[in-house]
Amino acid sequence: MTSPDFKKTSTRVVINALHAKSGGGVTYLRGILEHFAADQDLEFHLFLHEDQYELFAPVPDGIHLHLLDFRASFLGLLIWEQLAFPMLARLMSADVTFSPANYGPLFAPRTVILLRNALSVVGGERRFSKRLYWAGVAMITLLSVIGSRRTIAVSDFARRQLTFGIERFRRRRTATIYHGVNPVFRPQRRPDEENPFLLAVADIYVQKNLHGLINAMPSVLERFPEIRLKIAGRPIDDDYFEDVQALAIRHGIADRIDFRGYCTQDQLIDLYSRCKMLVFPSTVETFGNPLVEAMASGVPIASSNTSAMPEIVQDAAILFDPLDPEEIASTLVKLLESPEMAARLSEAGIERARNFSWERTARETCKILKEAAASASPA
Repeated sequence: MTSPDFKKTSTRVVINALHAKSGGGVTYLRGILEHFAADQDLEFHLFLHEDQYELFAPVPDGIHLHLLDFRASFLGLLIWEQLAFPMLARLMSADVTFSPANYGPLFAPRTVILLRNALSVVGGERRFSKRLYWAGVAMITLLSVIGSRRTIAVSDFARRQLTFGIERFRRRRTATIYHGVNPVFRPQRRPDEENPFLLAVADIYVQKNLHGLINAMPSVLERFPEIRLKIAGRPIDDDYFEDVQALAIRHGIADRIDFRGYCTQDQLIDLYSRCKMLVFPSTVETFGNPLVEAMASGVPIASSNTSAMPEIVQDAAILFDPLDPEEIASTLVKLLESPEMAARLSEAGIERARNFSWERTARETCKILKEAAASASPA
């Protein structure tokens, strides 16, 4: 760990970022940190495991970085987060502990948590070990909600689903603060008509419902045999990734599907600019960063009609039931057959994306952190 200067000059916020390893957690912190650094009333200390450093480098000036070196196992993280981190935060005279995950160190000073991880994914799990894991996450999320000074949800859906019905008993309700979008995502459409493709942006695990999308693709290919599907995202669950690949082989369409793996921001910008549409088949999301990136880029969207997706896209997407492959297929064909609909969704998305800003997200979050620092007891 780096050696910090613990001389206190302003309200000190320690950020427990140990769970930000992929997907929305990384996007959130990368988007918000530079705007945190601009707040003159707050002093931010970011704690990462050394294995996470490349995900966030370079850290913005004004954010004090501390790299931790411990065995990065489930048990090692649990011990650090629940035992060592609270002691370290108190040693630093931290005023607030911010955990941009559903849960964090239960005994750290004045905790603020960010409700962003959907728990209903357990409903789609058949593996006992995974169901046990999600049950544990639900339990510690509940304890964190009860013990936190303030809670922030990334959508109204997340606020309803992740406060376990106890919000009615809290004096201070959970604040809904949407994620932002990087301004590098902007309209610059040049769809590849010679090699047309659909784009899915998602790390690969069960709630992303890529198996549902692949089950729909044979029907799409019957009508548009030239189309391909590109999937931008790293495999998080290797067993599920293998199942998805095997499913594509069984359908005889493996040669029409490109698993691109992790994509840099520049690579995503290029994919958004050239795709026919973004397909977002997830069964449960509390926000959905690719939806906002695609809207800001002017990309037509076909999305699931569940959880937070309708709240985020409003009228800027055509919706489908993610559990019905036939409906997924008919929706994709409908959009592919209608350039007029695609143009309308593109314009609606650009307009809708103007409501999302990392500067606004940071400003509203800093207000919550200051309120937590001034509070005397959990509210």
